[in-house]
Amino acid sequence: MVLPEDEGPTSWERSTVIVRISPSTDVFTFFISDNVHDEVINVVGFLSEIWFFWTVCTEWEGDADDKTHKYNDAKTPMSITMPNLTVAVLAPNGYARDLGKKGTSTDITFYNLKKGHDTVTFLEPTRYPDRLAPLFYVVSMAHEAIVVVSEITPMLAEWILMLDCAGVKNGTIILKNYIQPNQIAPLTKGTVLEAYKITEEDFIGLSAELLERAANQPDIEPKEGAVGSVPIDHHFNVRGIGTVILGCVADGWIKKHDKMRVEPLGKTAQIRSVQKHDDDFAWAYAGDRVGCALKDIDAEELDRGFVLTTDPNVTNSTTVTGDARLVKYWPSEIKEQMVVSVGHWMQFLSARITKVDNGSDWHVPKLTLEMETPLVYKPGDTAVIHYLDGGKLRIVGTIKLP
Repeated sequence: MVLPEDEGPTSWERSTVIVRISPSTDVFTFFISDNVHDEVINVVGFLSEIWFFWTVCTEWEGDADDKTHKYNDAKTPMSITMPNLTVAVLAPNGYARDLGKKGTSTDITFYNLKKGHDTVTFLEPTRYPDRLAPLFYVVSMAHEAIVVVSEITPMLAEWILMLDCAGVKNGTIILKNYIQPNQIAPLTKGTVLEAYKITEEDFIGLSAELLERAANQPDIEPKEGAVGSVPIDHHFNVRGIGTVILGCVADGWIKKHDKMRVEPLGKTAQIRSVQKHDDDFAWAYAGDRVGCALKDIDAEELDRGFVLTTDPNVTNSTTVTGDARLVKYWPSEIKEQMVVSVGHWMQFLSARITKVDNGSDWHVPKLTLEMETPLVYKPGDTAVIHYLDGGKLRIVGTIKLP
């Protein structure tokens, strides 16, 4: 919305701030209303705020001389918090369209629900079950899950195993087609799903519950020296802006102007801007869904699974040795030279098992895995092991990373 230069606003709410920028004349005009006295302020100073808005507006596409950005809050958007809840939706494809607005869609599809500053991100594994990786991706990013059960199938069992291995402890099970809780109890017993809420389908009620839980998600401002990591799930070049990545903050914080290591490349890139659900922020916290504009790196250099990090503990390696735990349905001992897929953050890498130490119990062996592509991780993290040739049992178990 662009206001004429000889007019100010007449009926804006107290919480509305309009920032008008005229790049051709370097004039920055704030239109502010407090429902009592409207005034127009021509700003000369206020350099940190002005530079932020200048950067945002001059990077947008288009040739208009005047661009206006509106924020529905009296604070600058740099200081507003926006807690986010990420939910894996394991159901027929498209189920989440009744819960949120469709966003990015590739092998995984994002749906977004927003009320005020509270947001919920729904994830669907679009190309599953043909490919197992999308199921891992959505589960690995999730705070909680929605599991829709309309029949008892091997696919349901695979969902349960994946959620259990990934440690998604909170969720909702929606029963359809007259399926009763006692029918799924044998499958969920001893897994994280045993604690999930079982309910009937109610999109309105479920959306309200999720928004309430989103509001209770921590959204803590970073302290001096705070570090964090963002695994990349999508990356591309935007004309007039440059390299942009999408991802969920895995832990800690990321901040505008942070110089991030790009693992496993070993290069450094700087964050030019941070967005959460299309609003600009100075920082983002663990669990936030973000889009970041980067400089000092090209989109073509990146790949899904690469990690932006300021955490000195994050490392990468083509060989890992750790304690594994096999799912209870796995039928036999793990064999050396077996080829598996290792899932961690947004990575899903082919690996060969080069050493097996079964000790006294083959269900909890110590394994050595070798990969052609380095695995990026934080020591102590847990990865999920998959066996793509396993037929109806494609999830092997977990491994603790060294």
